[in-house]
This record gives sequence, C-alpha cells and structure tokens, in this order.
Amino acid sequence: MHIAIAGNIGSGKTTLTGLLAKHYKWEAHYEDVEENPYLDDFYNEMQRWSFNLQIFFLNSRFRQVVDIRKGGKNVIQDRTIYEDAHIFAPNLHAMGLMTTRDFGNYEDLFNLMQGFLDAPDLLIYLRGSIPTLVGHIQKRGRAYENNIRIDYLNRLNERYEAWINSYDKGKLLIIDIDKNKFPENPEHLGEIIGKIDAEINGLF
Repeated sequence: MHIAIAGNIGSGKTTLTGLLAKHYKWEAHYEDVEENPYLDDFYNEMQRWSFNLQIFFLNSRFRQVVDIRKGGKNVIQDRTIYEDAHIFAPNLHAMGLMTTRDFGNYEDLFNLMQGFLDAPDLLIYLRGSIPTLVGHIQKRGRAYENNIRIDYLNRLNERYEAWINSYDKGKLLIIDIDKNKFPENPEHLGEIIGKIDAEINGLF
C-alpha cells in the first residue's frame, strides 16, 4: 500500500505523514528538504537556481518512488513527483524564473520517468487558504522560507487546484485544513483516519 500526501508549502504534509505512519505503523518517506543543497540559494535568487532545484527534487522523488515499489512495504509518502512536474516547475516557468529551454528539458525528463512509475494507491490532498498556509509557515520558522511571497503561494494554490480537479491516476481524498486542525486536534485526526480506512477497504 502506497499513500501519498500532497499540498502547498505549509499545508502540513510532513506532520500528517508522521501521524499516519505512527497510527498505521507504516514506513514514512519524507521530502528531502534538509539535504537539498539548492534551497537557500533558490529562495535568495530564484531565477538562477530554479532549474537546479527542480532537477534535484525530480531525481530525489523518482528514486524514492522506485524504492517504495521495490521495498514492498506499506508506505506513507510526503509529497509526490507529480507536484514537482505539474505545479512547481511550470509555475517557475510561467513567472519567468525558469527559461523555456530549461523547462522543456525538465518536461522531457519527467515524461521519460513517468513511464516507469506507478501512481499512489491513495492520494491525500491538503487544501488550505493562504492565511492558513502563512500561519503554518511562520509557526515552523524555517529560515529559507522567510522570503516566500504571498503571490508565489497563491500561484501555487491555483495550480494545485487545477491539478487536483483533473487528477485521474487513482483514489483521491481531499482534506480542508482551514477546518480540520489535525496537528493539534486528535478528533480531527481521527476523522482523517476514518476516511482513509474507508478508502483503503475499498481497494481490496
């Protein structure tokens, strides 16, 4: 079983991954943020480092999915390879922060990789408004996120909604994080677990 959690920056993907892994006693696979050598540079000079950053994430995520499928274990994954390809990279290109040449190269690589990948058995999308996302980002206080702009988050949110509305690769569960405060409310977490159990039972 492979469950993946998708959502904008600050939506709570990492927190939910940990909580669900603990509950189900499944293996957690986290986004390789702290090990990414381009993040600080990217947030300080987006145009220069956008392609490098996205290629690092694409490579890391592809390797992660391959390992998940080879491992044969029940896994909860923090963020998907589809978000890199359908949201972050095209957003950087649209903002003029990634050249058309680099974006074309990126798309070709993703399309090649996609042919070797299986989609998650269940995708959980954490949907949140900009004020909620900003509150989470400020609360966790990562230095490299201090320069994230509201318009950047808003562009990402629009792309997430467009992607989710057309998602057809498998089962999908949408959680409204403006209303569901799972990090601090056990009852809200219980609601999510109940919905996941219903989806999982439907897979067998």
